[in-house]
Amino acid sequence: MAQLVKLLDYISRYENDLSRYPTQFIRLKKSQWERMRFQWENGTDLSVLETEDEGSGGNPEDRKWFNPILRLFNRKQEPEDEQIEEQEADAEEEFDFQPNLVQRPNDIAHMRKLYLDQLFHFQIKWASSTLLDKSRVDARFFRDMFLRELTLQLPDSYLLFYYPIVKVKKAPVELDIILLTPIECMCLTVVEKEDAAVFIGESDRFWLKKFGDQEAKLLNPTIGLNRMEKIITGLFAREGIEFPVRKYIVSRNGYIDYPGSPYDIRAIDRRSFPDWFNGLAQSTTPMKFNQFKAAQAILDIGQTTAMSRLLESFEQPEEQDEEE
Repeated sequence: MAQLVKLLDYISRYENDLSRYPTQFIRLKKSQWERMRFQWENGTDLSVLETEDEGSGGNPEDRKWFNPILRLFNRKQEPEDEQIEEQEADAEEEFDFQPNLVQRPNDIAHMRKLYLDQLFHFQIKWASSTLLDKSRVDARFFRDMFLRELTLQLPDSYLLFYYPIVKVKKAPVELDIILLTPIECMCLTVVEKEDAAVFIGESDRFWLKKFGDQEAKLLNPTIGLNRMEKIITGLFAREGIEFPVRKYIVSRNGYIDYPGSPYDIRAIDRRSFPDWFNGLAQSTTPMKFNQFKAAQAILDIGQTTAMSRLLESFEQPEEQDEEE
């Protein structure tokens, strides 16, 4: 499962500690899957897996206020080292993944699908919140099938930046998809319209899209792709990172006809996508040091828009009172 490191300009825990969260995420998803499978095989009701908070006495109303954010206020008198330990424990509690299935799986394959559906939603949470802050997630990402494919089918060792917004000379620039494998940085520009549409590379400025008897112009996708590659290679050079950067135009459901394609751009359409994607999915190469350096460099220039979870915790009771 490729790790979603950055989504748009949403805050991400990977920004705080890139060395910690990749291994923590892998360990968490593996342990929860093994726990769920063991309980399913032994006849446990999977709809009640989540345990009650011992500190709340099991009362739902109490659990509402049993919040690690609010507990930060009670630490002013504690030694600094104890505060750090408790903050780490709170982080573990706040982002613990507790799959809760509302239906009984028919078999192990069905259970795995239900598990991955919940894990996908949880991963978006990881890519849009930290212990103290969170970003408002556009609902379209939960329905984004390519995002789901990338995260659920690619190896744990891949780090994904999905349309990240970065700051270049203090100006925000939205990039396309960046996939950091252990051995290279893949810059992906997706061109998808109607099913079986044909995209023909023509002029420097525009391409032609054909669908049946209809024709339409679209902006040359290599423009944004080349800009993205230029920003990334410049960043790596400035930081002294030796990591190859490759460029891809991808269309899962269409055809790409680009006779004048530059040597450094590879077109992947519906004819070649299955084999290409399966090749990526079957990689067993572990994470590499340069891969982490490259990811950190991109995170360092990323733009972040978020709100305080602490502020939200205090505003919610007031909003409820007003509604009553």
